[in-house]
Amino acid sequence: MELLGGAAALLLLFGLTCMLAWRQKLKRQHLHLPPGPIALPLVGNILQLRGKTLIQALLQIRDKYGPVFTVYFGMNRVVVLCGPEVLKQALIDQGDAFSGRGEFPIASVLFNGYGIIFSNGERWKQLRRFTLMTLRNFGMGKKSIEERIKEEAQCLVEELKTTKGQPFDPTFFFSRTVSNIICSVVFGNRFEYEDKEFLALLGLINENFRLVNSSFAQLLNSFPRLMQCLPGPFHLLKKNITDLKNFVSERVKEHQDTLDPNCPRDFIDCFLLKMEQESTNTQSEFQNENMVLSALNLFFAGTETVSTTLRYGFLILLKYPETGKKLHEEIDRVIGRDRIPAIEDRAKMPYTDAVIHEIQRFSDIVPGGIPHMLTGTAENLWLHCVSAPEEFQVFNFPLLIRTVPVRSNSVFFIFPKSGLSFLKSRHMTGELPAEALQTG
Repeated sequence: MELLGGAAALLLLFGLTCMLAWRQKLKRQHLHLPPGPIALPLVGNILQLRGKTLIQALLQIRDKYGPVFTVYFGMNRVVVLCGPEVLKQALIDQGDAFSGRGEFPIASVLFNGYGIIFSNGERWKQLRRFTLMTLRNFGMGKKSIEERIKEEAQCLVEELKTTKGQPFDPTFFFSRTVSNIICSVVFGNRFEYEDKEFLALLGLINENFRLVNSSFAQLLNSFPRLMQCLPGPFHLLKKNITDLKNFVSERVKEHQDTLDPNCPRDFIDCFLLKMEQESTNTQSEFQNENMVLSALNLFFAGTETVSTTLRYGFLILLKYPETGKKLHEEIDRVIGRDRIPAIEDRAKMPYTDAVIHEIQRFSDIVPGGIPHMLTGTAENLWLHCVSAPEEFQVFNFPLLIRTVPVRSNSVFFIFPKSGLSFLKSRHMTGELPAEALQTG
Protein backbone atom coordinates (compact mmCIF):
# COMPACT_ATOMS: atom_id res chain seq x y z
CA MET A 1 0.00 0.00 0.00
CA GLU A 2 2.82 2.38 0.87
CA LEU A 3 4.41 1.58 -2.49
CA LEU A 4 1.17 2.38 -4.32
CA GLY A 5 0.75 5.56 -2.31
CA GLY A 6 4.28 6.65 -3.20
CA ALA A 7 3.70 5.93 -6.89
CA ALA A 8 0.45 7.90 -6.84
CA ALA A 9 2.20 10.83 -5.17
CA LEU A 10 4.98 10.77 -7.77
CA LEU A 11 2.42 10.61 -10.58
CA LEU A 12 0.52 13.54 -9.09
CA LEU A 13 3.73 15.52 -8.69
CA PHE A 14 4.71 14.77 -12.27
CA GLY A 15 1.28 15.87 -13.51
CA LEU A 16 1.41 19.12 -11.54
CA THR A 17 4.91 19.82 -12.84
CA CYS A 18 3.72 19.30 -16.43
CA MET A 19 0.75 21.62 -15.87
CA LEU A 20 2.94 24.33 -14.34
CA ALA A 21 5.44 24.02 -17.18
CA TRP A 22 2.58 24.25 -19.69
CA ARG A 23 1.13 27.31 -17.96
CA GLN A 24 4.53 28.99 -17.94
CA LYS A 25 4.98 28.21 -21.62
CA LEU A 26 1.55 29.61 -22.41
CA LYS A 27 2.31 32.71 -20.35
CA ARG A 28 5.50 33.35 -22.30
CA GLN A 29 3.76 32.75 -25.62
CA HIS A 30 0.83 35.00 -24.75
CA LEU A 31 3.21 37.91 -24.18
CA HIS A 32 3.19 38.30 -27.96
CA LEU A 33 -0.14 36.69 -28.81
CA PRO A 34 -3.71 37.99 -28.78
CA PRO A 35 -5.74 37.14 -25.66
CA GLY A 36 -7.78 33.98 -25.36
CA PRO A 37 -9.09 31.38 -22.92
CA ILE A 38 -6.60 29.39 -20.81
CA ALA A 39 -5.75 26.09 -22.50
CA LEU A 40 -5.27 22.76 -20.76
CA PRO A 41 -2.27 20.52 -21.44
CA LEU A 42 -2.73 18.20 -24.43
CA VAL A 43 -6.46 18.93 -24.91
CA GLY A 44 -6.18 22.71 -25.34
CA ASN A 45 -9.48 24.64 -25.20
CA ILE A 46 -11.71 21.58 -25.40
CA LEU A 47 -13.82 22.85 -22.48
CA GLN A 48 -14.70 26.05 -24.36
CA LEU A 49 -15.37 24.20 -27.63
CA ARG A 50 -17.46 21.25 -26.42
CA GLY A 51 -21.24 20.95 -26.64
CA LYS A 52 -21.69 23.34 -29.59
CA THR A 53 -20.64 23.80 -33.18
CA LEU A 54 -17.13 25.13 -33.76
CA ILE A 55 -18.37 28.42 -35.19
CA GLN A 56 -20.79 29.00 -32.28
CA ALA A 57 -17.99 28.31 -29.80
CA LEU A 58 -15.57 30.69 -31.52
CA LEU A 59 -18.17 33.44 -31.72
CA GLN A 60 -18.74 33.13 -27.96
CA ILE A 61 -14.99 33.44 -27.37
CA ARG A 62 -14.97 36.50 -29.64
CA ASP A 63 -17.65 38.14 -27.50
CA LYS A 64 -15.35 37.84 -24.48
CA TYR A 65 -11.89 38.47 -25.94
CA GLY A 66 -12.55 40.63 -28.99
CA PRO A 67 -12.22 40.04 -32.75
CA VAL A 68 -8.61 38.78 -32.60
CA PHE A 69 -7.91 35.95 -30.17
CA THR A 70 -5.89 32.77 -29.64
CA VAL A 71 -7.29 29.28 -29.13
CA TYR A 72 -5.78 25.80 -28.94
CA PHE A 73 -7.20 22.82 -30.81
CA GLY A 74 -5.46 20.15 -28.79
CA MET A 75 -1.78 21.06 -29.05
CA ASN A 76 -2.38 23.20 -32.13
CA ARG A 77 -2.32 26.95 -31.58
CA VAL A 78 -4.52 29.07 -33.85
CA VAL A 79 -5.10 32.82 -34.04
CA VAL A 80 -8.68 33.64 -35.02
CA LEU A 81 -9.71 36.80 -36.87
CA CYS A 82 -13.43 37.39 -36.52
CA GLY A 83 -15.27 40.33 -38.04
CA PRO A 84 -15.27 42.46 -41.19
CA GLU A 85 -12.85 45.12 -39.93
CA VAL A 86 -10.01 42.79 -38.99
CA LEU A 87 -10.61 40.62 -42.05
CA LYS A 88 -10.25 43.67 -44.28
CA GLN A 89 -7.05 44.71 -42.53
CA ALA A 90 -5.56 41.24 -42.94
CA LEU A 91 -6.87 39.92 -46.27
CA ILE A 92 -7.11 43.17 -48.24
CA ASP A 93 -4.85 45.80 -46.68
CA GLN A 94 -2.10 43.23 -46.00
CA GLY A 95 -3.21 40.55 -48.44
CA ASP A 96 0.27 39.62 -49.66
CA ALA A 97 1.52 38.97 -46.12
CA PHE A 98 -1.47 36.72 -45.35
CA SER A 99 -1.64 34.96 -48.73
CA GLY A 100 -0.32 31.58 -47.56
CA ARG A 101 -2.47 28.57 -46.69
CA GLY A 102 -2.37 27.54 -43.06
CA GLU A 103 -1.45 24.05 -41.99
CA PHE A 104 -4.63 21.98 -41.92
CA PRO A 105 -3.74 18.51 -40.56
CA ILE A 106 -6.57 16.64 -42.27
CA ALA A 107 -5.67 18.24 -45.62
CA SER A 108 -1.96 17.65 -45.07
CA VAL A 109 -2.61 13.95 -44.48
CA LEU A 110 -4.89 13.58 -47.50
CA PHE A 111 -3.19 15.85 -50.06
CA ASN A 112 0.38 16.06 -48.75
CA GLY A 113 0.77 19.68 -49.89
CA TYR A 114 -0.11 18.99 -53.55
CA GLY A 115 -2.91 20.54 -55.59
CA ILE A 116 -4.13 24.11 -55.76
CA ILE A 117 -6.12 24.57 -52.55
CA PHE A 118 -3.76 23.50 -49.77
CA SER A 119 -0.37 24.05 -51.41
CA ASN A 120 1.88 26.97 -50.50
CA GLY A 121 4.65 29.17 -51.78
CA GLU A 122 5.86 28.84 -55.36
CA ARG A 123 3.77 25.71 -55.96
CA TRP A 124 0.56 27.54 -55.06
CA LYS A 125 1.51 30.57 -57.18
CA GLN A 126 2.25 28.49 -60.28
CA LEU A 127 -0.85 26.31 -59.99
CA ARG A 128 -3.17 29.21 -59.16
CA ARG A 129 -1.89 31.31 -62.09
CA PHE A 130 -2.25 28.39 -64.50
CA THR A 131 -5.72 27.37 -63.29
CA LEU A 132 -7.16 30.88 -63.45
CA MET A 133 -5.70 31.46 -66.91
CA THR A 134 -6.94 28.09 -68.19
CA LEU A 135 -10.49 28.56 -66.89
CA ARG A 136 -10.55 32.12 -68.21
CA ASN A 137 -9.40 31.06 -71.67
CA PHE A 138 -11.89 28.23 -72.06
CA GLY A 139 -14.21 30.66 -73.82
CA MET A 140 -11.77 30.66 -76.75
CA GLY A 141 -11.96 26.89 -77.30
CA LYS A 142 -14.50 24.55 -78.86
CA LYS A 143 -16.94 24.97 -76.02
CA SER A 144 -16.93 27.74 -73.40
CA ILE A 145 -17.75 27.20 -69.75
CA GLU A 146 -20.97 29.15 -70.26
CA GLU A 147 -22.05 26.76 -73.01
CA ARG A 148 -21.28 23.79 -70.78
CA ILE A 149 -23.42 25.30 -68.01
CA LYS A 150 -26.28 25.96 -70.43
CA GLU A 151 -26.14 22.39 -71.70
CA GLU A 152 -26.22 20.96 -68.19
CA ALA A 153 -28.99 23.33 -67.08
CA GLN A 154 -31.14 22.04 -69.91
CA CYS A 155 -30.43 18.45 -68.82
CA LEU A 156 -31.45 19.38 -65.26
CA VAL A 157 -34.73 20.88 -66.48
CA GLU A 158 -35.52 17.72 -68.44
CA GLU A 159 -34.70 15.60 -65.39
CA LEU A 160 -36.96 17.72 -63.17
CA LYS A 161 -39.81 17.27 -65.63
CA THR A 162 -39.72 13.53 -64.93
CA THR A 163 -41.02 14.20 -61.40
CA LYS A 164 -44.37 15.21 -63.00
CA GLY A 165 -45.12 17.78 -60.30
CA GLN A 166 -44.68 15.34 -57.43
CA PRO A 167 -42.67 16.21 -54.29
CA PHE A 168 -38.98 15.26 -54.60
CA ASP A 169 -35.63 15.76 -52.88
CA PRO A 170 -33.49 18.08 -55.07
CA THR A 171 -30.22 17.12 -53.35
CA PHE A 172 -29.22 14.44 -55.82
CA PHE A 173 -30.35 16.46 -58.86
CA PHE A 174 -28.20 19.46 -57.95
CA SER A 175 -25.20 17.39 -56.96
CA ARG A 176 -25.17 15.55 -60.29
CA THR A 177 -25.69 18.74 -62.27
CA VAL A 178 -22.86 20.69 -60.63
CA SER A 179 -20.48 17.73 -60.77
CA ASN A 180 -21.25 17.22 -64.44
CA ILE A 181 -20.28 20.81 -65.22
CA ILE A 182 -16.97 20.27 -63.44
CA CYS A 183 -16.52 16.95 -65.27
CA SER A 184 -17.07 18.75 -68.56
CA VAL A 185 -14.44 21.37 -67.72
CA VAL A 186 -11.89 18.93 -66.25
CA PHE A 187 -12.44 15.79 -68.38
CA GLY A 188 -14.09 17.25 -71.48
CA ASN A 189 -17.30 15.23 -71.22
CA ARG A 190 -20.38 14.88 -69.07
CA PHE A 191 -21.91 11.70 -67.63
CA GLU A 192 -25.45 10.43 -67.83
CA TYR A 193 -27.15 10.94 -64.47
CA GLU A 194 -27.52 7.19 -63.90
CA ASP A 195 -24.00 6.27 -65.02
CA LYS A 196 -22.57 3.86 -62.41
CA GLU A 197 -19.05 5.28 -62.60
CA PHE A 198 -20.40 8.81 -62.15
CA LEU A 199 -22.57 7.78 -59.20
CA ALA A 200 -19.58 6.08 -57.56
CA LEU A 201 -17.56 9.30 -57.97
CA LEU A 202 -20.31 11.36 -56.34
CA GLY A 203 -20.66 8.81 -53.55
CA LEU A 204 -16.97 9.10 -52.67
CA ILE A 205 -17.05 12.92 -52.73
CA ASN A 206 -20.21 13.12 -50.60
CA GLU A 207 -18.91 10.58 -48.08
CA ASN A 208 -15.65 12.50 -47.69
CA PHE A 209 -17.53 15.76 -47.14
CA ARG A 210 -19.58 14.06 -44.45
CA LEU A 211 -16.44 12.75 -42.73
CA VAL A 212 -14.57 16.06 -43.00
CA ASN A 213 -17.48 17.87 -41.34
CA SER A 214 -17.87 15.34 -38.52
CA SER A 215 -16.56 15.45 -34.96
CA PHE A 216 -13.96 12.92 -36.05
CA ALA A 217 -12.37 15.55 -38.31
CA GLN A 218 -12.02 17.95 -35.37
CA LEU A 219 -10.21 15.22 -33.43
CA LEU A 220 -8.00 14.47 -36.43
CA ASN A 221 -7.06 18.13 -36.76
CA SER A 222 -6.27 18.33 -33.03
CA PHE A 223 -4.47 14.99 -32.66
CA PRO A 224 -3.43 13.95 -36.18
CA ARG A 225 -0.79 11.36 -35.29
CA LEU A 226 -2.96 9.67 -32.67
CA MET A 227 -6.08 9.51 -34.85
CA GLN A 228 -4.13 8.01 -37.75
CA CYS A 229 -3.10 5.10 -35.53
CA LEU A 230 -6.63 4.31 -34.36
CA PRO A 231 -9.17 2.28 -36.35
CA GLY A 232 -12.08 4.30 -37.67
CA PRO A 233 -13.08 6.95 -40.24
CA PHE A 234 -9.53 8.10 -41.05
CA HIS A 235 -8.77 4.95 -43.00
CA LEU A 236 -12.05 5.24 -44.92
CA LEU A 237 -11.22 8.87 -45.71
CA LYS A 238 -7.78 7.88 -46.97
CA LYS A 239 -9.19 5.01 -49.06
CA ASN A 240 -11.77 7.31 -50.65
CA ILE A 241 -9.06 9.78 -51.66
CA THR A 242 -7.02 6.93 -53.17
CA ASP A 243 -10.07 5.76 -55.16
CA LEU A 244 -10.73 9.31 -56.37
CA LYS A 245 -7.09 9.72 -57.41
CA ASN A 246 -7.29 6.44 -59.33
CA PHE A 247 -10.45 7.66 -61.09
CA VAL A 248 -8.72 10.87 -62.21
CA SER A 249 -5.51 9.00 -63.15
CA GLU A 250 -7.49 6.75 -65.50
CA ARG A 251 -8.96 9.80 -67.21
CA VAL A 252 -5.46 11.30 -67.49
CA LYS A 253 -4.17 8.17 -69.24
CA GLU A 254 -7.05 8.34 -71.73
CA HIS A 255 -6.18 11.98 -72.40
CA GLN A 256 -2.50 11.17 -72.95
CA ASP A 257 -3.47 8.64 -75.64
CA THR A 258 -5.71 11.11 -77.52
CA LEU A 259 -3.99 14.45 -76.84
CA ASP A 260 -3.98 16.96 -79.71
CA PRO A 261 -1.50 19.78 -78.92
CA ASN A 262 -3.32 22.10 -81.33
CA CYS A 263 -6.75 21.60 -79.79
CA PRO A 264 -6.82 21.18 -75.98
CA ARG A 265 -10.26 19.98 -74.93
CA ASP A 266 -10.26 20.58 -71.18
CA PHE A 267 -8.28 21.27 -68.02
CA ILE A 268 -6.36 17.97 -68.16
CA ASP A 269 -5.29 18.54 -71.78
CA CYS A 270 -4.03 22.01 -70.86
CA PHE A 271 -2.13 20.63 -67.86
CA LEU A 272 -0.52 17.87 -69.95
CA LEU A 273 0.64 20.45 -72.50
CA LYS A 274 2.02 22.63 -69.70
CA MET A 275 3.90 19.62 -68.29
CA GLU A 276 5.48 19.07 -71.69
CA GLN A 277 6.47 22.73 -71.99
CA GLU A 278 8.02 22.71 -68.51
CA SER A 279 9.70 19.30 -68.81
CA THR A 280 13.23 20.78 -68.70
CA ASN A 281 12.47 23.19 -65.85
CA THR A 282 13.65 21.64 -62.58
CA GLN A 283 11.68 24.25 -60.59
CA SER A 284 8.39 23.51 -62.32
CA GLU A 285 5.40 22.37 -60.26
CA PHE A 286 3.66 20.90 -63.29
CA GLN A 287 3.85 17.20 -62.61
CA ASN A 288 1.39 14.33 -62.35
CA GLU A 289 0.59 14.52 -58.62
CA ASN A 290 -0.26 18.21 -58.82
CA MET A 291 -2.40 17.60 -61.92
CA VAL A 292 -4.43 14.79 -60.30
CA LEU A 293 -4.96 16.61 -56.99
CA SER A 294 -5.71 19.98 -58.65
CA ALA A 295 -8.46 18.22 -60.62
CA LEU A 296 -9.80 16.72 -57.38
CA ASN A 297 -9.59 20.14 -55.71
CA LEU A 298 -11.86 21.58 -58.40
CA PHE A 299 -14.42 18.88 -57.60
CA PHE A 300 -14.20 19.39 -53.84
CA ALA A 301 -14.33 23.18 -54.12
CA GLY A 302 -17.30 23.25 -56.47
CA THR A 303 -19.57 20.26 -56.08
CA GLU A 304 -20.72 20.48 -52.47
CA THR A 305 -20.63 24.27 -52.09
CA VAL A 306 -22.61 25.09 -55.23
CA SER A 307 -25.16 22.29 -54.88
CA THR A 308 -25.73 23.14 -51.20
CA THR A 309 -26.19 26.82 -52.09
CA LEU A 310 -28.80 25.84 -54.68
CA ARG A 311 -30.68 23.75 -52.11
CA TYR A 312 -30.62 26.63 -49.64
CA GLY A 313 -31.84 28.93 -52.39
CA PHE A 314 -34.91 26.78 -53.02
CA LEU A 315 -35.59 26.51 -49.29
CA ILE A 316 -35.30 30.28 -48.80
CA LEU A 317 -37.62 31.03 -51.72
CA LEU A 318 -40.20 28.68 -50.18
CA LYS A 319 -39.84 30.60 -46.92
CA TYR A 320 -40.14 33.99 -48.66
CA PRO A 321 -42.71 33.53 -51.47
CA GLU A 322 -42.91 37.28 -52.20
CA THR A 323 -39.23 37.26 -53.07
CA GLY A 324 -39.81 34.27 -55.34
CA LYS A 325 -42.68 36.06 -57.06
CA LYS A 326 -40.58 39.18 -57.79
CA LEU A 327 -37.74 36.98 -58.98
CA HIS A 328 -40.04 35.13 -61.36
CA GLU A 329 -41.42 38.38 -62.75
CA GLU A 330 -37.95 39.72 -63.55
CA ILE A 331 -36.89 36.44 -65.18
CA ASP A 332 -40.02 36.41 -67.36
CA ARG A 333 -39.54 40.07 -68.30
CA VAL A 334 -35.86 39.85 -69.27
CA ILE A 335 -35.39 36.25 -70.44
CA GLY A 336 -38.88 35.06 -71.21
CA ARG A 337 -39.76 31.38 -71.54
CA ASP A 338 -38.37 30.57 -74.98
CA ARG A 339 -34.61 30.66 -74.38
CA ILE A 340 -31.91 29.71 -71.87
CA PRO A 341 -30.41 32.47 -69.65
CA ALA A 342 -27.05 33.92 -70.71
CA ILE A 343 -24.34 35.70 -68.76
CA GLU A 344 -25.11 39.02 -70.46
CA ASP A 345 -28.59 38.94 -68.88
CA ARG A 346 -27.06 39.61 -65.47
CA ALA A 347 -26.64 43.36 -66.08
CA LYS A 348 -30.37 43.63 -66.81
CA MET A 349 -31.49 41.68 -63.74
CA PRO A 350 -30.47 43.58 -60.56
CA TYR A 351 -33.11 41.92 -58.39
CA THR A 352 -32.07 38.39 -59.37
CA ASP A 353 -28.44 39.32 -58.82
CA ALA A 354 -29.29 40.67 -55.36
CA VAL A 355 -31.24 37.53 -54.44
CA ILE A 356 -28.33 35.26 -55.43
CA HIS A 357 -25.88 37.31 -53.35
CA GLU A 358 -28.28 37.36 -50.42
CA ILE A 359 -28.78 33.58 -50.56
CA GLN A 360 -25.00 33.17 -50.34
CA ARG A 361 -24.80 35.52 -47.35
CA PHE A 362 -27.84 34.13 -45.59
CA SER A 363 -27.00 30.42 -46.00
CA ASP A 364 -23.38 30.96 -44.90
CA ILE A 365 -22.34 27.42 -45.87
CA VAL A 366 -18.57 27.96 -45.35
CA PRO A 367 -18.46 30.30 -42.33
CA GLY A 368 -14.85 29.59 -41.43
CA GLY A 369 -13.17 29.77 -44.80
CA ILE A 370 -9.69 28.29 -45.23
CA PRO A 371 -6.89 28.78 -42.66
CA HIS A 372 -4.29 31.29 -43.84
CA MET A 373 -0.60 31.53 -43.13
CA LEU A 374 1.60 34.57 -42.67
CA THR A 375 4.11 34.53 -45.54
CA GLY A 376 5.80 37.90 -45.03
CA THR A 377 6.15 40.93 -42.81
CA ALA A 378 2.87 42.46 -41.65
CA GLU A 379 2.72 45.85 -39.99
CA ASN A 380 0.76 46.08 -36.74
CA LEU A 381 0.21 42.35 -37.08
CA TRP A 382 -2.48 42.08 -34.42
CA LEU A 383 -4.34 44.86 -36.18
CA HIS A 384 -6.30 47.11 -33.81
CA CYS A 385 -6.12 44.57 -30.98
CA VAL A 386 -2.43 44.13 -30.11
CA SER A 387 0.61 45.85 -31.55
CA ALA A 388 3.38 43.40 -32.41
CA PRO A 389 6.92 44.17 -31.22
CA GLU A 390 9.09 45.24 -34.12
CA GLU A 391 11.42 42.24 -33.85
CA PHE A 392 8.50 39.86 -34.38
CA GLN A 393 7.32 41.37 -37.67
CA VAL A 394 8.95 38.56 -39.66
CA PHE A 395 7.99 35.33 -41.39
CA ASN A 396 8.05 33.16 -38.28
CA PHE A 397 5.79 35.27 -36.12
CA PRO A 398 4.09 32.92 -33.61
CA LEU A 399 0.76 32.31 -35.35
CA LEU A 400 1.29 28.58 -35.18
CA ILE A 401 -1.21 25.85 -35.74
CA ARG A 402 1.46 23.51 -34.35
CA THR A 403 3.76 24.24 -31.44
CA VAL A 404 6.86 23.24 -33.43
CA PRO A 405 8.51 24.04 -35.72
CA VAL A 406 8.09 27.78 -36.17
CA ARG A 407 6.91 27.74 -39.74
CA SER A 408 3.17 27.19 -39.93
CA ASN A 409 1.89 30.65 -38.94
CA SER A 410 -1.81 29.82 -39.35
CA VAL A 411 -4.79 32.15 -39.08
CA PHE A 412 -8.43 31.08 -39.06
CA PHE A 413 -11.16 33.43 -40.28
CA ILE A 414 -14.82 33.72 -39.36
CA PHE A 415 -17.40 35.71 -41.31
CA PRO A 416 -20.13 36.21 -38.68
CA LYS A 417 -23.73 36.72 -39.68
CA SER A 418 -24.73 40.36 -39.68
CA GLY A 419 -28.02 39.61 -37.95
CA LEU A 420 -30.00 41.17 -40.79
CA SER A 421 -33.05 39.38 -42.13
CA PHE A 422 -33.12 38.00 -45.64
CA LEU A 423 -32.98 40.46 -48.53
CA LYS A 424 -33.09 43.86 -46.87
CA SER A 425 -33.27 46.78 -49.29
CA ARG A 426 -29.54 47.55 -48.93
CA HIS A 427 -28.81 45.55 -52.10
CA MET A 428 -31.32 47.52 -54.12
CA THR A 429 -29.93 50.88 -52.97
CA GLY A 430 -26.42 49.95 -54.03
CA GLU A 431 -25.17 49.58 -50.46
CA LEU A 432 -23.49 46.32 -49.54
CA PRO A 433 -22.91 45.27 -45.94
CA ALA A 434 -19.38 45.43 -44.57
CA GLU A 435 -19.19 41.61 -44.64
CA ALA A 436 -19.21 41.64 -48.46
CA LEU A 437 -15.43 41.53 -48.72
CA GLN A 438 -13.82 40.69 -52.04
CA THR A 439 -10.85 38.68 -50.82
CA GLY A 440 -10.18 35.84 -53.30
